[in-house]
This record gives sequence, structure tokens and C-alpha cells, in this order.
Amino acid sequence: MNEVTCLGILVADVVGKPIDTYPERGRLQLVERMELHSGGCAANTGVSLAKIGVRTAVIGKVGNDGFGDFLVQVLQRHGIDTRGVKRDEREATSATMVMVHSDGERSFIHYIGANAALRLEDVDMEIVQQGKVLHVAGALVMPGIDGDPTAHLLRQAKEKGVLTSFDTVWNTSSGGMNTVKPCLPYIDYMIPSIEEAKMLTGKEDPEDIAQVFLDHGVKVVGLKMGERGCYIRTADIRLSIPRYQVQAVDALGAGDAFAAGFLTGVVKGWDLEQTGRFANAVGALCVTALGATTGVRSLEETLQFMQTTPMASG
Repeated sequence: MNEVTCLGILVADVVGKPIDTYPERGRLQLVERMELHSGGCAANTGVSLAKIGVRTAVIGKVGNDGFGDFLVQVLQRHGIDTRGVKRDEREATSATMVMVHSDGERSFIHYIGANAALRLEDVDMEIVQQGKVLHVAGALVMPGIDGDPTAHLLRQAKEKGVLTSFDTVWNTSSGGMNTVKPCLPYIDYMIPSIEEAKMLTGKEDPEDIAQVFLDHGVKVVGLKMGERGCYIRTADIRLSIPRYQVQAVDALGAGDAFAAGFLTGVVKGWDLEQTGRFANAVGALCVTALGATTGVRSLEETLQFMQTTPMASG
């Protein structure tokens, strides 16, 4: 039986590095490296969970094309249950050109493709009900299911005793907080990035941001704070957990790796401090290699990393 079901966006990432300038019109520019990787929040989080050792299913939609074949094969190669990945005969698989800069930051050119065609009726609730946690990975960039349909799905999951988790991708045309708000009463774990959370709530301070989500019914807020680690808040708990000190190679997928680490803690029943530290560790390992999931390690290796790697001070 699967432990986590990741429902969300599936993307083929064409990653080039380093790219600090763009070629003039009609000109060619060489890069040191270019690779094809699985991407999108559902794939990234799902593969990271599988590498950690958590039994995982993925639900989403791809096109009937080469990129779609590639994504399904990658998921299956990691032992992920892909019964919930649907094929769309009209839309091509979503893809992103990822330009990794010398400092590890990245810029994107994105085609939304089949992710926009995912509908509530595409979701196999039997798969959802078999898991301990339903993780919505990529809210705000799935227009066919965002908002009320996702709220309906989350409510159904909770009625069946499934814990719910929610992560976002900021999209200026998505409706922002108005789109997310119907989902909030049915979310156990809200784990957006700090920048996305600022834009959703209109607040700047992590405590104020978390309070907005809590006031709307979320049980636990875990904010991905980048260089500042993470901030976790419930009605009774406030935790600021620093990052681990590593040399960043590529920040792609770090937020999804954090989500995988956080969900691992949820599945294993850890307290929030241990969960946050482990999530920070998975995110830190992620940025040490090129690609969204390449740097993620097993549970045992990650725990060893936590014992031997210093955390940032202050």
C-alpha cells in the first residue's frame, strides 16, 4: 500500500548550465551541460519520496508523446505507482527550459500543456484512499482542477481518513488567495515557499503569514524559507529551523525535496521539529547536484548527513 499520493503537475525539464546571458537573436551559445530530467512538483516530490524510501503514487496528466513516455518511465523506474497518470490525446506533455545560472539560481521558459487538462474526474479516488497522505503538488498552475474542485477532493480525502498536504506554484493569473481559500479548511499541512506565501496573504512576516492560513483552517504551516531554513507554525507551536550548510550547485527542485522530507516526517509520525530538520536536510542535499532530484538520498544517508553537516547559525 502506498504511503503518499502526490497529485499535481508533471513536467519534462530540459536543464542547461551555466546560463548567465542569452544568445543574440539568430546566434548559438554553448553551455557546459544540458540534460533531460523529470520535473514538476508531483514528479519531483514523488521521486524524492521514493528515493528516501517512502512508498508513493503519482496522479497527474501527460500527453501521448515522447516527453510523456519519458516521465512515466522515470516514475516507474523509481518504483512509483503510476496508475493515476492519465494520457491526454489533445495536449502535449508540459515542458520547461531550465536555465541554471552560475550561482545556482534558475530561470524558466514553461509550457503548461497537459497539466491544464487535469480534471477532478481524472482523479482515481481509490488510489487516494489507499494512502496515508494526499499531497497536492503545484496548486495554482492546474486551472482545470484548482480552487473548488481541489477543495472537494481534499474534503473527500479527509472524510476517508487521509491526511492532506498542499504546496503551491505562484501564477499571477491564477486568482491567488481567492483560488486557494476554498481549500484551506481541508488542509492538514500547508507547505508553500515564503515568497509564494507572501503573495498569497499580503503579509511579510512569517508569523503573520502562518496566522492567515491558520485562521482559515489549516492545521500546520511549514514555510520554506530558503537561506533561512524553514518556519513551522501551529496554533501552539512556533519553530524556526536553520538550513544545513552545503555548496549549492543547482536550486532546482529544492522546494519539492523539502516537501518530500516533510511528508516523510508526517508518515513516520515524527514531531514537527524533527520533521522540519529532516525536510531541511533533504532540501540541502537536493541543491548539491544538477537536476530536481539527483541529489536526494535514502533515509539512512540523509540521517547520516544530518549528523555530520553543520547547520547555519543565526
